[in-house]
Amino acid sequence: TMKNSVSLSAEEVKERLDKGEPYVIRVKIPRNEEIKFKDMIRGYVMVHSSNLDDKVLFKSDGMPTYHLANIVDDHLMNISHVIRGEEWLPSAPLHIYLYEAFGWEDSMPQFAHLPLLLKPDGNGKLSKRDGDRLGFPVFPLEWKDPQTNEVSSGYREKGYFPEAFINILSLLGWNPGTSQEVFSMEELIEAFSIERVGKAGAKYDPEKAKWFNQQYLRATSNTELAKMLKSDSSTANQVASFEADYLADVCGMMKERATFLTEIVSEGDYFFGVPTEFDEKTVNKKWKAESAALMNEWLVQLENISPFNAEAIEHAFKAFIETKSLGIGAVLPLFRLLVTGKGMGPSMFEIAALLGKSETVSRIKSGISKLG
Repeated sequence: TMKNSVSLSAEEVKERLDKGEPYVIRVKIPRNEEIKFKDMIRGYVMVHSSNLDDKVLFKSDGMPTYHLANIVDDHLMNISHVIRGEEWLPSAPLHIYLYEAFGWEDSMPQFAHLPLLLKPDGNGKLSKRDGDRLGFPVFPLEWKDPQTNEVSSGYREKGYFPEAFINILSLLGWNPGTSQEVFSMEELIEAFSIERVGKAGAKYDPEKAKWFNQQYLRATSNTELAKMLKSDSSTANQVASFEADYLADVCGMMKERATFLTEIVSEGDYFFGVPTEFDEKTVNKKWKAESAALMNEWLVQLENISPFNAEAIEHAFKAFIETKSLGIGAVLPLFRLLVTGKGMGPSMFEIAALLGKSETVSRIKSGISKLG
């Protein structure tokens, strides 16, 4: 049995103290009381005091435990709201009792216990291991464990916009009561209320998180995206020698196809250099024995286009395939392959116009000689 001032006589307690025996100080919870409080999410919560332990408040070295320090600290700092995960719900009755024991119930903060974040399949609490296994971060920023030196990926480093990340977090457990999903920070501040947060655990959907980032990317102006490409450490070197206007045009073409800023450069690498390889699938499917001759004929047409803009290129292309009695699908993929190395992408006429006549012609000649 536990030896303490409840089970020992006053004399024995004094004797042990005089001997300098180490001791802890506990809270003595009354046995027949109902401890009630109102949670902003869960409504009224009532716990019978007989279900609570006499928790340690001061350890034997004189240091206060979390339970005591937390209450005193929040009181002295005039904390108005304690918003935390539902794993703290079992500790709340003790905290409420301590506020009352100190006579601080009138200035006690409001409590809100948020629902847990669940794995994408909804079975159990989301953990770092789930993120590692399924390939998504669980930390806002990249984090290195000082003990193991293990590095965990972060949303910032993965290329998520801060605003998109906040939007994602806001909808984990909270429901605006409308079908709106994308919110600006101002709209979130206006719409958000703790009372509309649900009690049930919130499933985390990594694919939906990417969708949110995509929405923010698309909504950002081309000029702003171009600035970001210049300043982002993962893209700055590749785009350093290109003008802001050129980059803005690239962003305009690529942002509908990208989820992350870096994909504008990785998927649109042909805007920043001559392709060194050609999409194997397209080569196997589309590049035939007569393709080189066909592309040489198209080259002649291209060289005569003036002014060299998307509209004029498209007009010339349509006239060319009509003359040759060929469908778009027989010629356009070859044009794209030689200029970009890819099997798909934005409008080929816009790409060619942005690269300019001499660069487009040069790439077609080079591609023909490589593919033969």
